[in-house]
Amino acid sequence: MQWVDEAIVLGVKRHGEASAILEVMTREHGRHLGLVRGAAGARLRPVLQPGNRVSVTWRARLDEHLGHYVVEGLDLAAARFLDAAHALYGLMHIAALCRLLPERDPHPQIHATLDHVLCALVDARLAGPRMARFELQLLAELGFGLDLESCAATGSTAELVYVSPKSGRAVSRTAGLPWRDKLLRLPAFLGEPEPEQVPSAADLADGFAVTGFFLQRHVLEPRGLTMPEARGSFVSAAVGAHQDAPALA
Repeated sequence: MQWVDEAIVLGVKRHGEASAILEVMTREHGRHLGLVRGAAGARLRPVLQPGNRVSVTWRARLDEHLGHYVVEGLDLAAARFLDAAHALYGLMHIAALCRLLPERDPHPQIHATLDHVLCALVDARLAGPRMARFELQLLAELGFGLDLESCAATGSTAELVYVSPKSGRAVSRTAGLPWRDKLLRLPAFLGEPEPEQVPSAADLADGFAVTGFFLQRHVLEPRGLTMPEARGSFVSAAVGAHQDAPALA
């Protein structure tokens, strides 16, 4: 068995004296692990860092085996993240999110969105909204997608400013007004692929409140897991970076 794919490094764990188990999110083969020989060497050590984009060749006798990786660096972005604490927290959170996906289950859109997040990870003002939308997409990939396109009560597509914590559907301002204290606030950016405006700190915090609520309820609690501490640190840094952000990007 053999295949070649582009991948993003999620983590690496030492195995023996000179080898390591490499965990990556590939474009076509999902989250995938494999053994890398010589991982402790000077050539491979900087390549096998979380956040790097690499090309991997996986080989195994049988598909169910762990297999071996041959790794070549494509974009060694990890070095750019070392001086930004929020970026390191973001990398840890990204890896934790990806580990919620079944191993070897293809998720090409997750890989593409993850790549989009990494491109902006050094800039907390850009990375914050992209991370929130990454969480939103992950929910959808896991079967718990939110319906933010029309009002659950009226079907209207105008003034969608709330999310029902029960149904995960958007609610319009008029329909939600009587129950506004029981609804989650829906910031406009959360449903936009790439907002034209930089969201306010309050909007960004509201966006993470929505995704965090449903991640906790539908994904983490049923597995006996808690929200990773790295997420809280990343969210705090990203929201803080938006405190004095201008209205336009």
